[in-house]
Amino acid sequence: MSQKDPCQKQACEIQKCLQANNYMESKCETVLQEMRKCCARYPKGRSICCSGFEKEERNREKFKATSEGIRTPPQ
Repeated sequence: MSQKDPCQKQACEIQKCLQANNYMESKCETVLQEMRKCCARYPKGRSICCSGFEKEERNREKFKATSEGIRTPPQ
């Protein structure tokens, strides 16, 4: 028996919010932030629902490092 995804509830809330707000992300910042918080609580790879948020975080870290003149190793 597989375990339930720990951030599935937040992922569903994002979908509901986006549908209710004509897919305008700006209207769903609160639920998006809740998803980010959930994803931060678990190790990478634990929640399939977090895969896009983990990629977003890696890209943000790369951008920050690049803007500060720090080279990051390729992944």
